[in-house]
Amino acid sequence: MNAAEVLSRLGRHVLVDGYDFVLDLDASNGSYLVDSLTKTRYLDFFSFFSSAPLGMNHPALREDREFLHELARAAVHKPANPDVYTVEYATFVERFAAVLGDPALPRLFFIDGGTLAVENALKAAFDWKARRAGLAEGDGSPPLVAMHLTGAFHGRSGYALSMTNTDPRKTDLFPKFDWPRITAPVITFPDDVDDPTALRAREAAALAQAEAAFADPRWTVACFVAEVIQGEGGDRHLSAEFLLAMQRLCHQADALFVVDEVQTGGGTTGTAWAYEQLGLEPDLVAFGKKTQVCGVMAGRRIDWVPDNVFRVSSRISSTWGGNLVDMVRATRIFDVMERDQLIPAAAKLGDRLLLGLREIGVAYTDVISNVRGRGLLCAFDLPDPAGRDAVIDTLRTRCGVLVLPSGERSVRFRPPLTVSEEDIDRGLTAVADVLERYP
Repeated sequence: MNAAEVLSRLGRHVLVDGYDFVLDLDASNGSYLVDSLTKTRYLDFFSFFSSAPLGMNHPALREDREFLHELARAAVHKPANPDVYTVEYATFVERFAAVLGDPALPRLFFIDGGTLAVENALKAAFDWKARRAGLAEGDGSPPLVAMHLTGAFHGRSGYALSMTNTDPRKTDLFPKFDWPRITAPVITFPDDVDDPTALRAREAAALAQAEAAFADPRWTVACFVAEVIQGEGGDRHLSAEFLLAMQRLCHQADALFVVDEVQTGGGTTGTAWAYEQLGLEPDLVAFGKKTQVCGVMAGRRIDWVPDNVFRVSSRISSTWGGNLVDMVRATRIFDVMERDQLIPAAAKLGDRLLLGLREIGVAYTDVISNVRGRGLLCAFDLPDPAGRDAVIDTLRTRCGVLVLPSGERSVRFRPPLTVSEEDIDRGLTAVADVLERYP
């Protein structure tokens, strides 16, 4: 099949509503994606929804014959990792722990998909709370629930669907649980930084909602779940003060504090995990995307229950427990991240990106607002959804720069960890050029 047939042939069987180009896997390189049809090179500030840490065709992956042999050997087979063990699996686990691991969260569970990572974090929390409270199946106790925030995106299935509340198209008409939802006291930049009075009031109101939910006799709160930065909800930042207060409430109510780092984890914010920068001590962390293999890190208070799901056979599991090919690839990615110090580099490059966006914000105060970021995870707002969509489309069609929408009117940036200063500067120049002609 040639590239010109790809979109039409796919369209016979699947919904083709993504990008209107055909990715050239060989010609794409670093922070640039190449269209097989037109040979157009796109500066990649979306990195497959923040899941490609090294960009395209990194030499350590593409040019290392020994690695390619290991990858191909793993690809021939697909063992059931939870029950059949290999050197490759053990090597991956050790490298994950060494490069990204939190010593306070030593227990790991792996599975395919960020949603499934969140699902299993919730199962762990429900099991923990039931055992702590002495609950039993069918004993008439109030149902176990997961407290969460407005503007959250935790996935599109099962338990996670009951917490996701961003674009209604992703949740409407599907059955969901009625779980306590707390108004997220998000930060507006720079107003709430310069004068946090209004922010503190919103946080106090949210904490009051949480206290009421913990005390509500209709349910038993097993955990509170939050993204440190609400990605799909609009790149909405939460303060360390608020999240630490929620952590304390969880401790007081004997509930688990759960962090969803599927989008923010893996070094993109300038540390392995965004929660580290806020001084948080989660009991469970759901991860994915940049780690290639999704899953859960667990520890701290989870071990207050000796027979928790990470210790009892078959309480949580899956046939493959992640994918061995992804594990082999991830192992090499972790090696490169450590060798090239890509995580601290993301902090410095993120400062460059954020400073550039702030300078553009000063130049175009009537157009963009709420410029924010942590590491390479940056965003700004435009006046309305239509204007936002037009800016994103113009960046792609006229400037060859790929960025993502977020929330109702935000533009978000998700470059790979290997992005260069020159790439960042080119992207900033393109943004300024497009805003010069806005709307």
